[in-house]
Amino acid sequence: MPVLESECIILKSYGLSEADRIVVFFTRDHGLVRGVAKGAKRLKSKFGSSIEPFSESHISYFQKDSVELVSIQSADLRRASFDIASRPEFLQRFAYLSELLIIFSQPHDPNETLYRMVRSCIETASDREASLEAIGVYFEAWMLRLSGFMPDWKACGNCGSAMEGEPKIGFLTDHHLACSRCLHLPNARDLETSIYATFLATQKTTPADFSTKFKADTRSLSELSSIFKRIIERAIGRPVPLEMSLDARGSAV
Repeated sequence: MPVLESECIILKSYGLSEADRIVVFFTRDHGLVRGVAKGAKRLKSKFGSSIEPFSESHISYFQKDSVELVSIQSADLRRASFDIASRPEFLQRFAYLSELLIIFSQPHDPNETLYRMVRSCIETASDREASLEAIGVYFEAWMLRLSGFMPDWKACGNCGSAMEGEPKIGFLTDHHLACSRCLHLPNARDLETSIYATFLATQKTTPADFSTKFKADTRSLSELSSIFKRIIERAIGRPVPLEMSLDARGSAV
C-alpha cells in the first residue's frame, strides 16, 4: 500500500465521526480523491487549516484498491483561503462550482489542464475587484469543454460551416448553434452575437483577463450561464445544484 503525494485543492469536508472528517480534494497528479482525515476535528489536530475548503495543500495518503476512501496521512498548507472563504458570496459561488467539479470528474483520473483552471479561478477570485459572476461563467464553460459535454460552437450544428464572424447566430434546441444561412430552421432562435463573443473569450483568455473585460457585461454573462446550466442539466439528468447549504466551517453539505 504505497503512499501517494500531490498538490491539491480542498473542495469540501464534513464530519464522519466525533473526531474524523471526510475530505474531498482535487489533486494535480491523481484527480478527484475522497479520504478520511483521522482526528481532524480534534482541537490539536495535525491537519489544522490545511484541509479547509478552497485551500491549496500538499497532501499524502494511503490508498487500498478495495476501499473507496483513502487514508490521509498529512496535509501541508501551501496557500490559505481564509480571506476569500470569509466572503459569503465567494462561498456560495464556489460551493456550486466545486459541486460541478465533483459531478463531472471521475475519481482518480488526473487532468492537469482542469487542475490549473480551477486553481487559476480561485486565485482570481481572491481579488475583491474580480467578478465572481464572470469567473463562474468561465468555470462552467471549461468544465463542460473538458468533460466532453460542450457542443461544438465553432461550427454550425446544421451545415457545419464556421461560426466565428457570422453576422447573425441562431441557438438550436439541442444547444448547438446555427449560422445565418440556417436561421430558417424551425427550432432556431436568435442569439445575440455579443453572447457568442463572450463565449469565445472564455476559450482564449485567462480567468483574470476574462473577469476584467466582461465583469460589466452582466447581461451576456447571465444569458451564457443560463445556457450552460441547461447543458449541464441535460448532461447529468437532473437540476443543477444552484443553491448549496454551508455549515459553520464553510463546507458544502
